[in-house]
Amino acid sequence: MRETPPMQADGPPRGVAASAAASVAAAMRSLLARRRDELNGGARAVGWKVGVNVAALQEHFGLDGPVVGYLTDATVMEPGQPIPLRGWDRPALEVEVAVTIGADGGVSSLAPAIELVDLDLGFDDIGHILEGNIFHRGVIFGAETTGLDVRGLAVSVKRGGERVAEGTLTELPEVTVEVVREILGAHGAELMPGDRIIAGSLIAPLAIGAGDDLVVSYGPLGVVAVRFI
Repeated sequence: MRETPPMQADGPPRGVAASAAASVAAAMRSLLARRRDELNGGARAVGWKVGVNVAALQEHFGLDGPVVGYLTDATVMEPGQPIPLRGWDRPALEVEVAVTIGADGGVSSLAPAIELVDLDLGFDDIGHILEGNIFHRGVIFGAETTGLDVRGLAVSVKRGGERVAEGTLTELPEVTVEVVREILGAHGAELMPGDRIIAGSLIAPLAIGAGDDLVVSYGPLGVVAVRFI
């Protein structure tokens, strides 16, 4: 990823109301510096994550759109491997669609993605949450698919065979890419070919615990199973 001086604009970037702009700008500087340190330490860049993509949370924090965190290979988890939760405070699972950026800057492929988060920071300070990479602890990617129309994509989560959550994709991947590109550009970062974006949860964060076996269905995108210990 190349980083450039933040763009100058007459107002805050899209996704940030004026009252929250200073807090988000400071948090993004800290977040991107942390990312640089991780990459300089040997981590491999994977991409970005959309956070706070629910209107009620955006209103709560004084935002008018989502925020963006980052992904490296340090938190990519292999499908099918049991995931230990020891030491987590409030572990939760989010169901997402992963978008891979092509050479032309557009959508190259899509894949199922499960993000694992630890909701350990409270919800009173968006700057603190953003500096903490929006609760991120891990991500599991399913198989990539090309040429698939995901308008109206429905997802569901089953625990022990019982459906416990469901949701629908409400924003096309092409739109998500442009939103992320604009947010990054406003803070001196750049979306690059090969980057993967996990595009925000299609369900409310689902609390998880040791012993849970979950199966997440993504319709034509496939199925991802995960077990926690």
